[in-house]
This record gives sequence, C-alpha cells and structure tokens, in this order.
Amino acid sequence: MGGLQGRRVVLGVSGGIAAYKAVEVCRRLIDAGAYVMPVMTEGATRFLGPPTLSALASEPVRTSLWESPEPIPHTRLGQSADVVIVAPATARVIGCYANGISDDLLTATLLATRAPVIVCPAMHTEMWEQPAVQLNLDLLRARGVTVVDPGVGRLAGGDVGTGRMAEPADIVDAVANALGPQDLDGLTVLVTAGGTREPIDPVRFVGNRSSGKQGHALAAEASARGANVVLVTTANRPVPGDVETVLVETAADMEEAVLSRAASADVVLMAAAVADFRPKAAASEKIKKADGVPEIVLEPTTDILAELGRRRRSGQTLVGFAAETGDVREYASSKLRAKGLDLVVANDVSAPDAGFEHDTNRVLVLGPDGFEIEGSLMDKRAVARLVLDAVIDRRRSEGEQAK
Repeated sequence: MGGLQGRRVVLGVSGGIAAYKAVEVCRRLIDAGAYVMPVMTEGATRFLGPPTLSALASEPVRTSLWESPEPIPHTRLGQSADVVIVAPATARVIGCYANGISDDLLTATLLATRAPVIVCPAMHTEMWEQPAVQLNLDLLRARGVTVVDPGVGRLAGGDVGTGRMAEPADIVDAVANALGPQDLDGLTVLVTAGGTREPIDPVRFVGNRSSGKQGHALAAEASARGANVVLVTTANRPVPGDVETVLVETAADMEEAVLSRAASADVVLMAAAVADFRPKAAASEKIKKADGVPEIVLEPTTDILAELGRRRRSGQTLVGFAAETGDVREYASSKLRAKGLDLVVANDVSAPDAGFEHDTNRVLVLGPDGFEIEGSLMDKRAVARLVLDAVIDRRRSEGEQAK
C-alpha cells in the first residue's frame, strides 16, 4: 500500500469495546509504512492499555492536553498529520466534533487539523439509529469527513445488530483512499465485474469461477482517485458508497447495462468474465433426473468488448481483460489487436494464488507500440492501482500526441 509510505497518521481511539480493533488498525498502518501518532481518550484507556498502542505505534500514546512534551499537543498533531482517523468513534466524540466542542486531546486535535478526517463509528444499534447521531454524521459528511459506516454483527453484551465497527483492513483502505492521487477526477469510469450465469433451468446455470474481486477492487480504486464510477457486476460484494452499482446476472443483462452506459464513460474496464456461450433455450421448470440426461444446445453470446470497440467514441479508453491458462502473452496480444484495445490485462488463472477467487493476482498489461508492465504477485487492490496507473499513462500519451 505505497500510498501510506511515510505518511503521518493520527490514530484516535475513543471509549468503546471496539477499541481493541485499533491495535490491528495500528499494526496494518505501520506495516504499510505509515508514521502513526496514537491519541486515546480517557474512556478508551478503560478498554485498551496505552502501552499496547505505544509499543506498536511510531511514538507513545498521548491521552491528555496537559501531560505532553509539547506545550500545545493538539496543534502539533493536527498540523503535522496527513490524515486523522478515529477508530472507534463513539457517539460522544462524533457529537463533539460535529458541533465544534473541544473537551479532550482527541476532539481538540480534530478541530485543529486541516488534514482529511476519517471517522469509524462503533456503538449499539439503538445509538447508531438515534436521529441526533445520524444528524451529526450528516453534518460531518457535508463538511468532507469520510465516514466508514459500521457493519452488522455481534455487539457488546451479546447483542447482534448494526453498529459493529468496520474491519481494520477496510479502515486502512479508507486511509489509503483519502491519501491517494486524484488523477481520475472528473472522469467517468465504467467497470464490469464477476462471472455471468446463463440459466439451464430455474435451478442450474452455466457459469464460471469469477468472484468479482478484481473488478470491485478496480471500482474502489477508481473511486478513491476521484472518478465517477459505474460498476456493472454479478457479484453482491461491498463497494464504496459513491459507486453507482448495477447488479446483473446473465450476459444479456450485462450487455444491456454496459452498452446503454458506455457512451458517457471516459474509461471502460471490462473485468467481468462474460460467458461466451449460453443455453439456447432454458427450461421453465427444474429438469428432473428421472427424465434422463438433457441435451443442452448452446449458442454464442454477444461479444460485448468487440461491440464496445465498434461504438467507441473519440477520447475513450477501452481496457480488456484476458483470463488464460497458458500462452498468456500470445493470447493477450491477439486480443489487443483483434479488438482494437488501448490496454489488455492478462493473467494465468491456473497459476498458484492468482486469478479467480483469490485475494491476490499476477497480471501482464500490454498496450500498442510495445507498452508493457509485468506485475509481481500482489493483492487485487494493488493490481487495480497498477492498471489505473497504466490507464493514466496511456491517456496522457495520447493527449500529448494529439497536440
């Protein structure tokens, strides 16, 4: 997560049971190369011992406005931070911050910074749904604060509901997003993700192993870099709140959703694994084993990528994806030429820890005129950064050639 290397992060921890997760947030930030400055409220120290964070972070925990080596610790922290996180953020801290109330070191630091701020609420469901809390969060969002909404799960006291703090990995992703480049600002990016399902009957389908993880990582990264993102996906996976998501199932669904939106897109990333064939006729009722082995006749689906190439407008960047099991470079180069792509992203899905369903991938990115990037094995969000870096590079090169 190169965007965090050397960045100064104030990690605020307030008094909730989710304070224990701040340890993992801190560790992940340090592993990513960030310089972490921890601040704990008095309430937080009742759930988590300051020596724990002090041992993991880049400098000792601060808990007070009055017992610090600096005379004005909140301004030092606020002014030096590249980003401020509050994880967990209690209803009290959210309310103080939203209403400009400074009653401890953490809230004073929040009011003294001009850096991006990320709050990660954690509280019981009844508190989370309280209109006053939601109004305070709306005020913060309107002022540009990033709110990483809580999930649904087990809460303190054995209750289950909404209010469980987001997972540390998602929080660190939000930090990286806040610090990432805004080099797609103003552009519309259309992303496809997941594998289509072509029905045989109401129960069975012809499909593939695509999980949608890479396409969703591309959508999240494009959003973090300032793009207006439309994600057409078969996978019901989490996405950032500002991504427009269109859920589809079949190749025909995806064809309609993509082709009706492509004209307004500046960049199209066709990461979905769209079926090449579908049953010519799907049974209206479940096919019974007692009726014998059915004969399933297949017919080709529309080549959406080829159709996008035919319809492509001037200035649009078209990126195809090639999931192969051998001769990756040869097949990718052939796809690049045959479909007139700006870039093709290829990978060997039979390789260990790469391709479908894995959290990691290893890709080869090819473009015209010998353009090539060969990535190492990396997580799919890092692959998304590599691909979008290549998109930006190609668009800049084409812009310079047009001058």
